[in-house]
Amino acid sequence: MSTANLDSADLKGVNYGGLIREDVMEKIWDISKIPLPFTDMIGSGKARNSFREWTTDELAAPDVTNAVVDGADASGNNTATGLRVGNHCQTSDKVVKVSYRADASDIIGRSKELAYQLMRRQQELRRDVEAIALENQASVADDGNSTAGKAGGLPTWIVTNSQNGTAGGFNVSDGLTDVWTSTGAVVTPTETLVRNAVEGVYNEGGESTKLMSIPGITRRFSEYLFTSSARVGTIMSDQGKSREAAAAVGSINIFVTDFGTLDIVPNRLQQKQTAAAANDSAFIFILDPMQLAIDYLYGYRTDVLAKTGLAENRQMAVDWTLRVGNQKAQAMIGDIGVATAWTA
Repeated sequence: MSTANLDSADLKGVNYGGLIREDVMEKIWDISKIPLPFTDMIGSGKARNSFREWTTDELAAPDVTNAVVDGADASGNNTATGLRVGNHCQTSDKVVKVSYRADASDIIGRSKELAYQLMRRQQELRRDVEAIALENQASVADDGNSTAGKAGGLPTWIVTNSQNGTAGGFNVSDGLTDVWTSTGAVVTPTETLVRNAVEGVYNEGGESTKLMSIPGITRRFSEYLFTSSARVGTIMSDQGKSREAAAAVGSINIFVTDFGTLDIVPNRLQQKQTAAAANDSAFIFILDPMQLAIDYLYGYRTDVLAKTGLAENRQMAVDWTLRVGNQKAQAMIGDIGVATAWTA
């Protein structure tokens, strides 16, 4: 502050709040992305009740002793029934309350606060559904009182092709899914684990097309595929005189196995495990998206809530569940170390 003239500090010091206008850009810089890797890759359907049920079936294993005498009468009975399974619907919501004054004010980055809040909270709601569908969350029946219904997350469905830990699965005695149980120790990720998972799905009749996990795991898998021990990723260079700009390729996002080609999909919304080695581990999912869907009892909706004062009140909600057509078409590797380097 100068005593010889009126300067900027003098203007800022005038009570109350100074005389210099704030210079704030009319833009909000947001880094929380909206893409939903899991729900975008799978199907969607309609649930007609809060407990969404479906049946599964599969062909019997080949009978290598199948031979009958010429002219013999038919005997035996080869008919078979499938399984009836189901998942409970879960209601997820977001509530917005904006006063008349707040909505009428001149606010940085948006023209109407209510509209902005509705848009952002609905984006959050969709992200919640994505993350919950991948959680190790057992299904729960809504009792209409104090217990909210919950959809069984993907880890609670996969039994046949589950590696590490103890698989949960659909419990036919109570119609609920049970959680997968961690070993409590971090497991080193290996190429063999992935190949075994894809082979296991193939042997059951599934077609694996996606490998999905949190970004730290997919990154280290890509890094491993460039190493000499992997013998998969190779460095390619143009030895000619092309005038095209050269590109340094530092990532592998497709992994070809003997039993399927996998797109490697990082998912920033997938959470770390909460019961193994202080959250330093996560699931790797080997997926057949054709056997998965999000089913809606009712889709995303926005309702006007009763007025209790000088404010606009809204509730956004969705009633949904995860449908795992046949769990044998999916595979899961648990307790994988997030920061652990991959090996063969």
